[in-house]
This record gives sequence, structure tokens and C-alpha cells, in this order.
Amino acid sequence: MTISASDVSASPPRRRSKYTLAPLVLIAANVVLFALFFVWPAVIGLVYSFTNYTGVGVFQWVGLDNYRNLFGDSTFYDALSRTLLYTVLFVPLNFALSLLAANLVVSKHAKGASVARVIFFIPWLLSPIVVGVLWRWLFGENFGLVNYVIEKLGGGAVPWQSNADLSLLVVVMAASWMWTGFTMLLFIAAIKNVPVSYYEAASLDGAGPWRQFISITLPSIAPTSFIVILLNTINAMKEYPVFVALNNGGPGSSNNLLVQYIYETGFKRGQIGYASAASFVLMLILMAVAIIQLIVNRRVENR
Repeated sequence: MTISASDVSASPPRRRSKYTLAPLVLIAANVVLFALFFVWPAVIGLVYSFTNYTGVGVFQWVGLDNYRNLFGDSTFYDALSRTLLYTVLFVPLNFALSLLAANLVVSKHAKGASVARVIFFIPWLLSPIVVGVLWRWLFGENFGLVNYVIEKLGGGAVPWQSNADLSLLVVVMAASWMWTGFTMLLFIAAIKNVPVSYYEAASLDGAGPWRQFISITLPSIAPTSFIVILLNTINAMKEYPVFVALNNGGPGSSNNLLVQYIYETGFKRGQIGYASAASFVLMLILMAVAIIQLIVNRRVENR
């Protein structure tokens, strides 16, 4: 039996599902917001980076002059090197503290695990400004609690704020304290997804807790570890409020990070075009870091 063209044309049209347009509407809203608040400012910033725009009035096209001047600016290199040092210190410390806290909380021997989770998570709920003020009270040279205790024990006051390296170390500890709760939750979720049978089999083979952690836990949570390192690296490269609240990048300008350099150049000195060029250099650095980490993670997964 054959179906004629007239039969096909006479068949009733398919009714469009009432849910067909809903995903398109939701996606379109996100696309509009992304274009409005990310693509458009990025395009404007890229255009400004090739101009001498000061924030008011008209601007002139200067080509690559901003980028040439930037790569000859010693202050820019100082801010970039301090940013990289802060990242190198912050990421491993936060990773270790978060993983340690997560393992303690999920341990079957832990008491009061629910309360501990809340306590660890509270710092992440605080504003970075509040975190900076709290740690300034702790590590202030003349009024800080830590120096007060040291002097009561017979020691001398430590220059937490006037020494550039110690000042940077205090910010690293404060930021790690603030971010540990959030990262801990990621590790807790990953550790709980590791099959219990793995640990039971390892125990039957005589593996102790440390051996189980090295051979089972760490390999099993590798994808989460990668995400944690990637997020922490990007956050550290963009850190700003904790520095401003704790020591304002001091002493002096010795601990000015790249974002603070961009802010002061653009908004305090009125060099919007020059600051835009620095912003794009920072964006390229972050993109390079993300791509390198993605490549490394893919190679590790393919082994």
C-alpha cells in the first residue's frame, strides 16, 4: 500500500509543545544579560586600551602605546610579581587546610561534625572587609592581640604591618581562613562519593588511614581538586578587598597587587586607557592559567 501526496498533505499538523519555547526564552535571557554585562563592557574596555581616555571628554587613538608603556613600567612588574607570590602562597595553604578540615569532618570518629561544618563555614559568609578588620585587630603592631600575647610572654612585638613579607603573610592567612569553609564543602561532597567498599577492601589488605588517604581518597577526588586549584588561582589573581581592609597593600605600596594597581591607575590617576590595557593583560594571564590547568588535568585523566 502506497501513501499518496494528497494523503500526506491532508495529515493534521503537529501541535507545538507548550514547553518548546520555555528553554529558548530562558537561554535568551541569559544571553542578553551576558552580552549586556560582560561582552559589551569587555569590548568597551578593549577599545579604551588603545586610547588615552581619562574618564571624561573625548579620547584619541594611541594604538599600542599603552601596552608598550605597560611592559616598561617597573611598578606594573612589581604588582604582577607580588600577585604571583600571593597566589603561590595562598593556593596550597587553602587547599591543605580545606582538605584537612573535610577529612576531619567526614571521619567516622568525629564528634560534633555538624557544628564543626557551621563553624568552618561562617568565615566564608563574612564580608572581606569584615575579615580584614578582624585580622587587623589580631595582627596590629601596636594594638593587636597576637603582639599583646607575645609581649606578655616576654617576647618583642613583631612588625606584622611594617614588614612587607610579614604583612603579605598575614593577608595569606586571613584569605585562607575566609575561603576554607567553601572549599571544605566541595571536598566533603567529593569524599562522600568515594565508595566505602574501596576503604573496606584496603583495610582487609592491611592499609592504614594514611595509606588509604594517599591511594584511595586523593585519586578519587582528583577532579574536585582540579576545580579547587583552578578557582583558588583565579580568585587569588583577582584578590583586592582583603588587602585593602587589612593593610591597604602596605607597608607603602610594597604589597599592591595587580587589581589594586589597575584600580589606582584608572580611578585615582584618571588613566582609564592605560588601566584598561593592564586589565586585558591580567585577563590573558588568567586565560593562560586556565588553559594550562585544563591541559594538565586532561592528560592526568587520560593516563
